Amino acid sequence: MVRVQRRKLLASCLCITAAIFLLVTLQVVVELGKFEGKKFKNSNLKDGQAKMEGEHAQLQPFFEKEGLTPSRQKTLTTERYPVMLWWSPLTGDTRRLGQCGADTCFFTINRTYLHHHMTRAVLFYGTDFNIDSLPLPRKARHDWALFHEESPKNNYKLFHKPIITLFNYTATFSRHSHLPLTTQYLEGVEVLKSRRYLVPLQSKNHLRTRLAPLVYVQSDCDPPSDRDSYVRELMAYIEVDSYGECLRNRDLPEQLADPASMDADGFYRILAQYKFILAFENAVCDDYITEKFWRPLKLGVVPVYHGSPSIADWLPSSRSAILVSAFSHPRELAGYIRQLDRDDGRYAAYIEWKLRGEISNRRLLAALAERTWGVHDLSQHNHIDAFECMVCTKVWDNIRLQEKGLPPKTWQADVTHLSCPEPTTFSFSTLAPRRSSLREMWIPSFQQSKKEAQALRRLVDRNQNFSAQEFWALVFKD
Repeated sequence: MVRVQRRKLLASCLCITAAIFLLVTLQVVVELGKFEGKKFKNSNLKDGQAKMEGEHAQLQPFFEKEGLTPSRQKTLTTERYPVMLWWSPLTGDTRRLGQCGADTCFFTINRTYLHHHMTRAVLFYGTDFNIDSLPLPRKARHDWALFHEESPKNNYKLFHKPIITLFNYTATFSRHSHLPLTTQYLEGVEVLKSRRYLVPLQSKNHLRTRLAPLVYVQSDCDPPSDRDSYVRELMAYIEVDSYGECLRNRDLPEQLADPASMDADGFYRILAQYKFILAFENAVCDDYITEKFWRPLKLGVVPVYHGSPSIADWLPSSRSAILVSAFSHPRELAGYIRQLDRDDGRYAAYIEWKLRGEISNRRLLAALAERTWGVHDLSQHNHIDAFECMVCTKVWDNIRLQEKGLPPKTWQADVTHLSCPEPTTFSFSTLAPRRSSLREMWIPSFQQSKKEAQALRRLVDRNQNFSAQEFWALVFKD
């Protein structure tokens, strides 16, 4: 009988303990659902459950520097500075005060700040921009800002008018962007002038006994530019050494086989031995210029370039690269390269600017001098920092206008901020047409993205949340 009573007592204690635990847990859940004393009921906010103690620690050095008491710290972060919400968790910062000249903004990836009255801008990373979760309904005070420096193949929807015009501010590879990133792969003037890797022409002529005149290094095969088809045809008319996964016919040393070694000193010295480098971008877009173009110029090798139609605007000198677009067929290009290979005087004309250390392109010089960010330079902001500060400053400019009783300035992106035509493929009669599922995907993918952009814009203009079913129904309606 005593044992039974003990068991009942023990069971009662366990029940009471469980009840207390559930009550405490419920209270914790409720408290986590609060932000600054408010409850948010938006089930679409998937990210950003703030860990306030950790966030407070991140801001503590700033508080101490400013001599702020604990009672003022809450007001500082929530009332004093405009909030810049990264909708794409690019930076990983849950709470950070960013100093942009005389202006300060509060940056966070915590999506619960979407409803905060001090939130003034929502920042997007282009590759992550999708239909799954958008900050809707969009408030009148919310500017949208786009950071997209990558290839269009990462997100074709952005390259259509219905989507790019959703944004107030942009940082893209286009010179027309609010923060142009056209030179994002170029450290500066000095690396172009540097002769660190330059191999004398006489030595290159000697190396020609075992090296082809042209070198090609690509491991991203069959991209939208269809570069592999062109190079394959070119190989029928002139010798090309190919080290990458695409069209490979030579192997790099084992220590350089990893794609991560493409900026290694040893890799640079191998490429510098060649007279010409095939510098083919993965996409053809105005001002989309990557390291594929700048690398040969830094090494003292002549780039044979295919990519940005506006590349002539960015050459160090009028004769520093050979443009594939100037030749009607790879056969003609091969013939021209053979002529230069045999004629030292004509070849030297393409590297004369390098030997003299003279860059005559004023547009290029101005772009490098005026940009507010650096490349691989710890003494300068990077382009993400510059993007954040560009948005922060523009937001503050409008706050100051409104404080004076003036209307805020309106900013909006247009189609020139990301300009890429529909991809095309090369078709040569010499070789049988090559079928590749990836190669054949890009054109229909671009056409599909146009329909998706139109459908997405219609839904966003309704300014309310929508389901994936609604989106796809609109895409396939016509």
